[in-house]
Amino acid sequence: MAHLSDTPTSTSTSRTPNRWLILIGGLLVQLALGAVYAWSTFAKALQSEESFGLSPMVAAVPFEVAIGMIFVGSFLGGRIQDKRGPRIVGLAGVVLYALGIILASFARSADDLWLLILGYGVIGGFGLGLAYIVPIALLQKWFPDKRGLITGIAVGGFGFGAVITSPVAQAMISGSADYQQFPTKVFLWLGIAYLVAGLLGASTFVNPPAGYTVAGAKDETPTQKVTPGRDFTQAEALRTPQWYLLTAILAIAVIGGISLVSQAASTASGVAGFSPAAAATLVGVMGLFNGGGRMGWAALSDKIGRMPSFIGILVILGVCLILIPRATNPALFYVLAALIYLCYGGAFGTMPSTAGDFFGLKNAGSIYGLMLIAWSIGGVVGPLLISALIGTEGNYVRAYTVVGIIALVGAVLPFITKRPKATSVGHSPA
Repeated sequence: MAHLSDTPTSTSTSRTPNRWLILIGGLLVQLALGAVYAWSTFAKALQSEESFGLSPMVAAVPFEVAIGMIFVGSFLGGRIQDKRGPRIVGLAGVVLYALGIILASFARSADDLWLLILGYGVIGGFGLGLAYIVPIALLQKWFPDKRGLITGIAVGGFGFGAVITSPVAQAMISGSADYQQFPTKVFLWLGIAYLVAGLLGASTFVNPPAGYTVAGAKDETPTQKVTPGRDFTQAEALRTPQWYLLTAILAIAVIGGISLVSQAASTASGVAGFSPAAAATLVGVMGLFNGGGRMGWAALSDKIGRMPSFIGILVILGVCLILIPRATNPALFYVLAALIYLCYGGAFGTMPSTAGDFFGLKNAGSIYGLMLIAWSIGGVVGPLLISALIGTEGNYVRAYTVVGIIALVGAVLPFITKRPKATSVGHSPA
């Protein structure tokens, strides 16, 4: 067996790649992909009469299409990764993602909306999903001793992407009359940056060797014991009610969180009177909480259990969504938005290790990749629902109250979600 410890010997490192280098590579890829969450900065610019003059609902379409395409990419990427390895999938995903963003940079008016949808939405979203699933499944195999924390860090990088992109994009748009008229031009430089970072990160991806273990580590935590040999196939996982319950939990968390994500800049302005620059700063700062929630809730779930974590995520999310349209004080708005982003990120940080606990790690790519249909469903339903409820009259109270109630009702699901038994699908523990 190959062994790797946090202080490896020269013999072990000659046989086994450095898992921390692979973690850094995964973070680079996720930082590039996570820039998609800066869309509200672009959406606000595209609504300006000096620019494209799009309505709020139309301005949300490229983002909705991108999130909708994530499932297609993650489903195919997970299956290919399990069969062909992670590097080829990761490289292909970041190339498609970056090329889609670059293509979107050539849109010059509202008549070119189709180019934004094709480039940013279809091609970029597909590439995003293709690459996104890779480090999540891969790093669980490299860090069986720290699954919750490491997957939280991996998807935390995704949450931090907007921290960099949003203020940079806003500064570029505000600093140039040309970019104010054509904010899509910023996508050219961003796409190139994503391509470089993504290729560097994905080039480190490789599966651990057969029989790989971590010296001196246990593949379990006090609250999340995992029985060896319980690796479900994708077909077996789909025959359990637990797969559908977990997918529903994730979908509800996505609907709640992404409702604010997609409208963060305009909500901050409409409710608490933020200026465009302050709203863009808010979007960037919230990326810190999105990323921090992915790591924090994932690590906490190792201690208190996965389902108690999801109960906390959905309850806090629901309460804060109901309160935020009433938060006319900017400081209070910041606090509530931060809690919403923490919980939204926390759902993504906690679910990969939950799926690993329930169904094993061997087919984690294909099983969790398929589960990300929740992201696409929530990513389409949430922005459409919130924009329709806000309406032209700007009824933020009605909109966020409805979405908050959905999250609170969803908090019932973790109470009834238990780990499946291997024998329930004809599997016998090793």
